[in-house]
Amino acid sequence: MSEDLTTPQVVDDIERSHNLVRTAKDITAGTISGIAQVLVGQPFDITKVRLQTSPANSNAIDVIKNLVKEEGPMAFYKGTLAPLVGIGACVSCQFGINEAMKRYFHSSNGGHDSKLSLRQYYCCGVVSGAANAFLATPIEHVRIRLQIQKKSTGTNAYTGSLDCFKKLLKQKVLMRGLSATMLRTSHGFGMYFLTYEALTNEQIKKGIKREDIPTWKVCLFGAVAGAFFWATTYPFDVIKSVMQADKLHAPENGTNVFQVAKSIYAKRGLSAFAKGFAPTMLRSLPVNGATFATFEVAMRLLA
Repeated sequence: MSEDLTTPQVVDDIERSHNLVRTAKDITAGTISGIAQVLVGQPFDITKVRLQTSPANSNAIDVIKNLVKEEGPMAFYKGTLAPLVGIGACVSCQFGINEAMKRYFHSSNGGHDSKLSLRQYYCCGVVSGAANAFLATPIEHVRIRLQIQKKSTGTNAYTGSLDCFKKLLKQKVLMRGLSATMLRTSHGFGMYFLTYEALTNEQIKKGIKREDIPTWKVCLFGAVAGAFFWATTYPFDVIKSVMQADKLHAPENGTNVFQVAKSIYAKRGLSAFAKGFAPTMLRSLPVNGATFATFEVAMRLLA
């Protein structure tokens, strides 16, 4: 009789312990892949931001030449500290919540081995992206403020990431751009994880176990997923960058997504919403390939 009473508790403890271990692995793998993402993508990112926020009719080549000439090669890594510290949390959040949502849908569908629909994979990404926006907004705001700051002089507004963070927080503008970031990340990560899982499932249908999918294919699937992310959300990223690069008080382009979109269109035309798209797509391929490959390899090593 005592066995009948204690067994459910033991099973529950084992399940809870298993879930905690799995979550810890998700977070660890996400942190590692986030660091890889920053190191690979930062030079592309500063080029993108300079293009998005500049009123001049410039291109990526012009931005790169001027950056090297006026600020030196190391300028490509301006504002790296904030994302390097914070992007691990962001990627841990997006992968951790996505994996947790997948487990939730597996359970709802009748068991861990049950298959998720494409709609469910999209929902996993949407929830992941919505949560991610609260972490990404302050990190990207700090990064953008530093990226648009020209060569260091005594008149610079910020001496580094921590100084910028403190000043934005003190002026109560640290979370500026949250609405645009939310629009970008929720739908974007829906498409991101949907694309990756759809490609992965095609391999599984062929009899290949997930852990046996070659790393180069994982990298390729991640690159394609990243391309879909940006192809479906890029205008929101332009709006976000303009919002976060604007004056801290009495911004010239408006205070919400609709006002800023209207201002961008009025001043620079429809093409402004695609400015910087080429370097962003070039960035997304190696960055997201590295992100997924690092995550999958880390998960296999932690298994």
